[in-house]
Amino acid sequence: MKPGPRPLTGALAAAVLLHASLAAAQIYPNKPVRVIVPFAEGGMPDHVSRRPARGNGVQPPGFIRVAAQPLSSYPEKPVRVIVPFAEGGTPDHVSRRPARGNGVQPPGFIRVAAQPLSSYPEKPVRVIVPFAPGGGSDITARQVAQKLTEQLGQQFVVDNRGGAGGLIGMEATAKAAPDGYTIMVMSGSFAATPALQQPAFDPINTIIGVVEVGYTPFVLSVHPSLPSRTAKELIALARTKPGQLIYASPGVGSLTHLATELMANMAKIKMISVPYKSTGAAMTDLLAGQCQLIVGSLLPILPHVHTGKLRALAVTTAQRWYALPEVPTLAETLPGYEVELWFGVMTPKGTPRPIIDRLNSAVNKFLQEPDMKKNLEAQGMVPSGGTPEKFDKRIRGDYERWVRVVREAGIKVQ
Repeated sequence: MKPGPRPLTGALAAAVLLHASLAAAQIYPNKPVRVIVPFAEGGMPDHVSRRPARGNGVQPPGFIRVAAQPLSSYPEKPVRVIVPFAEGGTPDHVSRRPARGNGVQPPGFIRVAAQPLSSYPEKPVRVIVPFAPGGGSDITARQVAQKLTEQLGQQFVVDNRGGAGGLIGMEATAKAAPDGYTIMVMSGSFAATPALQQPAFDPINTIIGVVEVGYTPFVLSVHPSLPSRTAKELIALARTKPGQLIYASPGVGSLTHLATELMANMAKIKMISVPYKSTGAAMTDLLAGQCQLIVGSLLPILPHVHTGKLRALAVTTAQRWYALPEVPTLAETLPGYEVELWFGVMTPKGTPRPIIDRLNSAVNKFLQEPDMKKNLEAQGMVPSGGTPEKFDKRIRGDYERWVRVVREAGIKVQ
């Protein structure tokens, strides 16, 4: 038998493979090669070269940085500029000037001067009052509506939307179109009611302040059957009778309820709260001696103080009040205590700033008029005025305080 071919040694095999590889390298590529670029055509124009991989212009493999050529002829036709807002939205930021030619500007948002809405209002404006007619908010709203009608030349019509501690009217305001044709006039209950109720529509973040109109104190008053003649004596009495003194309020979570609980917390006393459906009902039982005290608004209490049917022990403002100059402040007994019953104009969030500014300016103007000052004084109020930011700061500060009082007093929705 003839011997077969001898197997290749390792060194010889490596030499054969190297020879074959070199031969293949000399003829590659022997057909067109597809070069895949993982971007759309024109993408990364200053990095990707489209020159051939062999022949004239051959370059090593990989990305090749080339000088980007400016497109001097662009644009050669009209360019559509998309603004992701309704026409007129964010009017002080979005420019509608052309991207080329006369008025050309760099790309992006361009701040331009906002044009005042000098024609506002062009139709009647609804003024929502979240309470029944006859209360402090309603009286203030009608005075404000009359003055705005006179100054701005359109009817401002009061619309009473009472119920649920003001929440029905507040919700109607929050859900109204933010175009300046629905505003609201309300008291400090705006900050107190949602602190307990926590409605789904979140009035604190869907309604914003325009201007504060005025404010007045609450008055700590007792039935004459109580021996206490000062706030200090009342607190001492309550400490000897924990959970026995009864105070009236127009509903759980009302501003007077929370103001009384704040006093009790600061004085470290315990009293029984009896909620009523209205201030009138609470006053009726207080005058009859069914309750011993109330921290109530000035206007309904003042006549009974003058006739001796109630005894005023303190006012809740930081300073003594002109209508009761001999009555001390509650802060003189409980340092740091201060609660004011304010009234103000509000509007749905998103209302254009020029409209807010026009309303704010009009209210600030008529608050300086003698007849308006006289009307507010008749309600036991003093005019406030100021900026929307000042009013919003007060609203949020009150809301945060009442949330804290509700939590610390353990008040629950009934």
